Amino acid sequence: MAIDVAALRLQFPSLAGGTAFFDGPAGTQTPRPVADAIAETLTSPLSNRGTVSPSELNAETAVAGFRAAYADFLNVPAEGIVHGRSATQLTYDFSRHLAKNWREGDEIVVSRLDHDANVRPWVQAAARAGMTVRWLDIDPETTELDLGSLVLTERTKLVAVTAASNVLGTKPPIRRIADLAHDAGALLFVDGVHYAAHDLVDVQAMGADFFVCSPYKFLGPHCGVLGASPALLETVEPDKLMPSSDAVPERFEFGTLPYEILAGAKAAVDFLAALDPGSGQSRRERLTNSLNSLHDQEITLRTRLEKGLGDAVTVHCKAAERTPTILMGLGGREREAQRHLAEKKVVAPAGSFYAYEVFAALKLEDPALRVGLAPYTSTEDVDRLLEGLAPFG
Repeated sequence: MAIDVAALRLQFPSLAGGTAFFDGPAGTQTPRPVADAIAETLTSPLSNRGTVSPSELNAETAVAGFRAAYADFLNVPAEGIVHGRSATQLTYDFSRHLAKNWREGDEIVVSRLDHDANVRPWVQAAARAGMTVRWLDIDPETTELDLGSLVLTERTKLVAVTAASNVLGTKPPIRRIADLAHDAGALLFVDGVHYAAHDLVDVQAMGADFFVCSPYKFLGPHCGVLGASPALLETVEPDKLMPSSDAVPERFEFGTLPYEILAGAKAAVDFLAALDPGSGQSRRERLTNSLNSLHDQEITLRTRLEKGLGDAVTVHCKAAERTPTILMGLGGREREAQRHLAEKKVVAPAGSFYAYEVFAALKLEDPALRVGLAPYTSTEDVDRLLEGLAPFG
């Protein structure tokens, strides 16, 4: 089986203008069913959650549907799904929650491969607690994590690491890191924002204690999702309003939930599950089949793109296991190339993309040009990108 890209593209109104979008790592385009789910929820009877009126029940349905969808998407119990405004907000929230039990002399480990959203919250929380921060370094020859630099002690409380770099695409061996962290008695917090857009997520198989992702990176609306074991969440005590629920996961969600956004986020999971569902019966089975097909499609397109790049283009991505994301240098002409491509209706941004530690560790010039593939990327899109890059490579 394979994804019918031509048919898929018809479901994205923003593609009708003829623009080729290669900025998926910053946020994908939105299919009509996701927008329809948001609009339908907003325009149906709606009020605060409850069990009496139709408007209350509609709100309850939106919340339950969201939790069930992301339970399937992440392979965690529905009671372990927490909504947040963004993955960054969720990470900051949980850094404060967890730091309540951290003491001077304790340690955390953060990675130089990560988006700063999975670095700075932990470094700042550690500084307030008087903790030691240890770093998991990047091997510049392979652009993979150097696990030899991973130092864990009996004082290590948490390891924070990405499942896939948002600029290099590098996918670290999360299960191995999880086992090492757990053997030391530490928790593992995984930034899966970039990973979840390209691979089937299985939080339990990964061994992640906490996993965050952002639906707008995979065709959904702007929000964040955290997945964890409900039993683990029961041990985490957030600051909250006195009347608000103390139940898990509600005690981590502050204020009234955006029911329309939850409905759109659920619709994104259902949309992904329908890309190439095969004979899958459950939503998890349909997701497995569809994302496996998407993975094959993206490898084919990434190979075509990489083969077509000119010799003057410096590709910084070298890891054996990586997403279809390419960070490239164009000899100081990156901004010029971004503008040139935009004139040809090809969107490929230049910058450092909050990957502060990556650029510092590898001594990369800022800006670099980042190209990322999405489910709606076509062969014709790739060829247009290569044509637009020809004067620079």
